[in-house]
Amino acid sequence: MTKFGYFLGCEEHDPKELVRQAVLAERAGFESLWISDHYHPWLDEQGQSAFVWSVIGAISQAVSLPITTAVTCPLVRIHPAVVAQAAATSAVLTGGRFQLGVGTGEALNEHIIDSRWPPAAERLEMLEEAVELMRELWSGKLVTHRGTHYQLDTARLYTLPDSPPPVYVSGFGEKAVTLAGRIGDGYISAGPTAELVDLFRKSGGAGKPAQGGLKVCHAADEASARRTVHRLWPTQGIKGEASQLLPLPRHFEELAGMVSEEEATASTPCGPDPEAHLKSIREYVDAGFDEIYINQIGPQQDAFFEFYARDVLPRLR
Repeated sequence: MTKFGYFLGCEEHDPKELVRQAVLAERAGFESLWISDHYHPWLDEQGQSAFVWSVIGAISQAVSLPITTAVTCPLVRIHPAVVAQAAATSAVLTGGRFQLGVGTGEALNEHIIDSRWPPAAERLEMLEEAVELMRELWSGKLVTHRGTHYQLDTARLYTLPDSPPPVYVSGFGEKAVTLAGRIGDGYISAGPTAELVDLFRKSGGAGKPAQGGLKVCHAADEASARRTVHRLWPTQGIKGEASQLLPLPRHFEELAGMVSEEEATASTPCGPDPEAHLKSIREYVDAGFDEIYINQIGPQQDAFFEFYARDVLPRLR
């Protein structure tokens, strides 16, 4: 049976508000949580970007829902040995309800440590080595690692959960999805593409969970919802590799200035009609995703949770 979760957006909301939303999500009937992991927001207009590991710690004590990072990049900004420690601690705090979602990241967040942004093929190599290193550390053994991309000297994790946290790998292209199937305990995607889910399963992911996420905007009327999406997430209308390559929010703002409201909202259900929301979510169900995470754009969080508890989640089930 498909599970439905809420996607906490660290780019839009401060840490206390994210914890509050997690509580509201559980009360509304959502079954799990995604949480984004950024150093910068995509746009200054979004306005926030808290340290995700502190937020996860707080959420773990406020709700009983499983939590997945969507997604953490363990390549440049934070060494995989440190991510391994953070993930292990999160798994302990949640009683084993934590999944580490990983991906190859964006220059937007990673360039703060190193201005050289590796090409996609190299980042996939780095991701595979990083996952291997983290799993070795979760064994509790003393680890020394001399790899192609990472070095580690006599490191051991002492605070460990009963079982290592599952690693879910994000992928949007053929090579990344194939890697997800080969090394991941699950798959993460942000589009309802059945072909990618099929590729994941054929590449070693058969029987493993596939998680998908989408953004929506509930509001009193469709027009105001569309304006909110265009103001806060015009980046949805930016095509190609720009989201991986641009280093600063102002660069995204420059491109976003060329994105129309229609382009920004093309994949986002807007307004108070439950049928529009149900239609978009069912596209993910039909694509074969086992878990679907929904993010409400904008400040109308309380109204969103009431709307979904009353008009959307019961009909999905």
